[in-house]
Amino acid sequence: MSQLSQRPAKPVVGVSMPHESAVQHVTGAALYTDDLVHRTKDVLHAYPVQVMKAHGRISRLDTGPALAVPGVVRVLTGADVPGVNDAGMKHDEPLFPDTVMFHGHAVAWVLGETLEAARLGAAAVEVDLDEQPSLIALGDAIAAGSFHGARPMMLTGDVDAGFADSAHVFSGEFHFSDQEHFYLETHAALALVDESGQLFVQSSTQHPSETQEIVAHVLGLHSHEVTVQCLRMGGGFGGKEMQPHGFAAVAALGARLTGRPVRVRLNRTQDLTMSGKRHGFHAEWRIGFDAEGRIQALDATLTADGGWSLDLSEPVVARALCHIDNTYWIPNARVAGRIARTNKVSNTAFRGFGGPQGMLVIEDIMGRCAPLLGLDPMELRERNFYRPGQTTPYGQLVTHPERISTVWQQVCADGGVADRRRAIAAFNAAHPNTKRGLAVTGIKFGISFNLTAFNQGGALVLVYKDGSVLINHGGTEMGQGLHTKMLQVAATTLGIPLHKVRLAPTRTDKVPNTSATAASAGADLNGAAVKNACEQIRDRLLQVAGGRLGTNASDVRIVEGVVRALGSETELAWDDLVRTAYLQRVQLSASGFYRTEGLHWDAKAFQGSPFKYFSYGAAAAEVEVDGFTGAYRVRRVDIVHDVGDSLSPMIDIGQVEGGFVQGAGWLTLEDMRWDTGDGPGRGRLLTQAASTYKLPSFSEMPEEFHVRLLENATEEGAVYGSKAVGEPPLMLAFSVREALRQAAAAFGPAGVSVELASPATPEAVYWAIEASRRAASSPDGHHGDGSTTGAGTRTEAEALSGA
Repeated sequence: MSQLSQRPAKPVVGVSMPHESAVQHVTGAALYTDDLVHRTKDVLHAYPVQVMKAHGRISRLDTGPALAVPGVVRVLTGADVPGVNDAGMKHDEPLFPDTVMFHGHAVAWVLGETLEAARLGAAAVEVDLDEQPSLIALGDAIAAGSFHGARPMMLTGDVDAGFADSAHVFSGEFHFSDQEHFYLETHAALALVDESGQLFVQSSTQHPSETQEIVAHVLGLHSHEVTVQCLRMGGGFGGKEMQPHGFAAVAALGARLTGRPVRVRLNRTQDLTMSGKRHGFHAEWRIGFDAEGRIQALDATLTADGGWSLDLSEPVVARALCHIDNTYWIPNARVAGRIARTNKVSNTAFRGFGGPQGMLVIEDIMGRCAPLLGLDPMELRERNFYRPGQTTPYGQLVTHPERISTVWQQVCADGGVADRRRAIAAFNAAHPNTKRGLAVTGIKFGISFNLTAFNQGGALVLVYKDGSVLINHGGTEMGQGLHTKMLQVAATTLGIPLHKVRLAPTRTDKVPNTSATAASAGADLNGAAVKNACEQIRDRLLQVAGGRLGTNASDVRIVEGVVRALGSETELAWDDLVRTAYLQRVQLSASGFYRTEGLHWDAKAFQGSPFKYFSYGAAAAEVEVDGFTGAYRVRRVDIVHDVGDSLSPMIDIGQVEGGFVQGAGWLTLEDMRWDTGDGPGRGRLLTQAASTYKLPSFSEMPEEFHVRLLENATEEGAVYGSKAVGEPPLMLAFSVREALRQAAAAFGPAGVSVELASPATPEAVYWAIEASRRAASSPDGHHGDGSTTGAGTRTEAEALSGA
């Protein structure tokens, strides 16, 4: 086992413990970015001037009326920008635009002594607009040929030959919705300038280094003149990876121009109407199976709704392509990706980062095609699982493919799936107006950033002469427990009790050039960097201890704060060792670094090994559906998930539970609606509050919820044998959607293929039920137009047979 993976005696990692800030969270003592305003003197408040039209060029912007409002100090416009007027990394996101690109686009910001003064000032700004045509619906953008960014193509094998060899060929299309992050803390930033002109920005950001970079280029400064700190976030989910930068830049620009601290904090409606979502997708597909139901070929085009600018749409689409295989071997594939440009907010990172969209396409295909093949959906999925030695369509060897079957079999055993399916069949036979469904789905999710350069992490560890330890690392805390894991890693590596270690807020002047806390790589990258720094210090201390104990440094062990030599009863306390090292002028700090090895990726050829490893999981979900309304409840969920050797089991189980519920929300509840009419509100987000945008709550939680971490699952080459946990569990929620599909199908004849919208709201489930019922009265289960019931398209197999 590698040094990175191996655990010492009595490690602190692997111990279940609460989140390091749990008490502060529940008592209200935890500070977030906007809480710092009340500790800061003479703060100005910023308020956006939003234009409530979807698209148009600004012909006049008059800020004079705002300056006449009592309490208004200044109005920020593009003319005030000393550097680059752009808030993005692609230079396609003007911070102060001269063209409105979406409904609610901010074109100026008003600074006021109070938030109310700033609000009234923003309302007084006069904006004239030359309106232009807008594209709101993804389908309209596709029809208009409105695309931007890269258009990757993933190819493997001989697709035409694969279809020729297929006994069954089906085709279809699938449109599925975007998703709002709805983190509890909205976007926020607070900027201050010191006496030398140095900018200090407090930001609710997943990517402090990039926030620093954007603030610097907007203000025409170098990065060493800007420090960004993130105390913690009240949720992020990817929505704070790229999108906080512009808000931080507005605060920084205001502070620079006025000499006073400036606060930006969006209210909920502003956050919903100004910030990006998970990308909605449209998929067109054609798939071939052999006579046994094994996939022979896949030809698909995935189109993401990118919104008005690129943001992270290109890597999102790339990851979607890399995950369209999910757990299934596809020997011949041709999958194209593209990004539609629409007049909506710029869509961005969201937990899973394109992976869920790609995986949903293949899971929808499997769910729709299983009845057409005369196969049970579980059987179809199992027949297509990856086997040892097989590679993904982009050329990466699938490591530990046996875990796909292992987690599947364990979840079936834990959940008593075979017995429950028989019970469900009996229940459905006895209840004409209520049906149950049970589905099992698996996941394979690649861990690492798509862009190889981002797979690096840094840390700074300080040991003080009283034996206490302070760690700094480049990752940010958004409630996911990263800081808790880092404390455990440091304590384990140094061999000391957890109470000896404290963690400092994430700051760009402590650890530079960090990657975003994203891609589920936070613990992998920062944990390995913390471990590296601690090892440097420990190795120096072992030399000192060897001298004190009269033995070789290699024979010294530090366990639970006690220093001993092998085979000796003599002991030395950690605090005494540190004090001795200080007196001997031994360095007690270290900068740690880690780069993920073994990655290579050719983006143009779309080939390589972009991921360090794969995470696996399986879920079994049972639902009950009302045939009159489509309303449903989730009766039970069983999950077995692979996190390697868990760094912090309680944290990881919480992440699995939370990820699953968020995924279920995306797939079943969260129905974003935009005004696509030609009236004055065209392009307006209609679901812009919790009253109209349905989020998962306690009532949507499974009535029984069982989560188990896969045992004996050490991941060689990762920090202390662990695996990432943030994103993969979200896709376990496919099981809920597939269970709903099966319950809807139970209202019709056997073998009916059900098309189910996403999100599968009660309304969508009701229409799926109605389609199943119609199939019962239609000869051969087909509509008069020849399309397979509920499948949405006519299959080529039917066309060839003359059906």
